[in-house]
Amino acid sequence: MLFKRVRELREDRDIKQKDMAEYLKIHQTTYSDYELGNLNIPIEVLIRLAKFYNTSIDYIVGLTDNCKPYK
Repeated sequence: MLFKRVRELREDRDIKQKDMAEYLKIHQTTYSDYELGNLNIPIEVLIRLAKFYNTSIDYIVGLTDNCKPYK
C-alpha cells in the first residue's frame, strides 16, 4: 500500500529520509520502502509519525482529508 502522505508530510517540512529514519530508529532504506509502498508501515511507526507531524493516523493513511489530530 502506498502512503503518499508520509512522503508529502516529510517533504513539506524539508526533512530528509535519513533524518526521519533516525527519528524512527530504522534504516533509511526501510523508511524509503514505506514511502514507496514496498513495505507496510507497522502501527507503532504510524503512531510515532502521527505524533511527530501532529496529525492522525487516519490522515496519514488517507482515510480523511482533515489533517488535524483527534482530541
